[in-house]
Amino acid sequence: MKHRTLLHTFILLITIIATSSCRTQQSASHIDYRALVRAADKLGFDIEEHDDHALMLESASWIGTPYQYGGNTRHGVDCSGLTCAIYQNVYRLRLPRRSIDQHNYSLCTPVSGHLRQGDLLFFSSQNSNGRCAHVGIYLKNNSFIHASSTRGVVVDNLTGRYWQKHLIGAKRRP
Repeated sequence: MKHRTLLHTFILLITIIATSSCRTQQSASHIDYRALVRAADKLGFDIEEHDDHALMLESASWIGTPYQYGGNTRHGVDCSGLTCAIYQNVYRLRLPRRSIDQHNYSLCTPVSGHLRQGDLLFFSSQNSNGRCAHVGIYLKNNSFIHASSTRGVVVDNLTGRYWQKHLIGAKRRP
């Protein structure tokens, strides 16, 4: 575990140094590298200089939160409560509370094509007849965060067979 954290730290520092040669020293001094390394370890992938650091840090802080239907705190949260909290804390955008209402939310625009960090992902379930029943947030590299009813808040991969079968769309914040 310690070697993995050191490796994440080394990769993050090299990436930032290599990509920020034209940036001022002041902007690099505001990055909390240790927090990003801890977040990367929790999320299961490297966080790079160009990534949405606020989204990654906030998402990592929710990992392991237990599932609670109707919940919206770190003591227990459901899928739409999680997306509401992350969007409010990162983007200062208040989403509707239910996943179906988030899916129909007119301020967010449908995504056709390449997903971006922070896009809302909408899924049907086996019993929803193709209607929206679940929501998550795209992070990067086909990974997304969501509140699983059996595992709590986790990061999963969109290439999984279940997620591919049930993905019904994505929306982007204004």
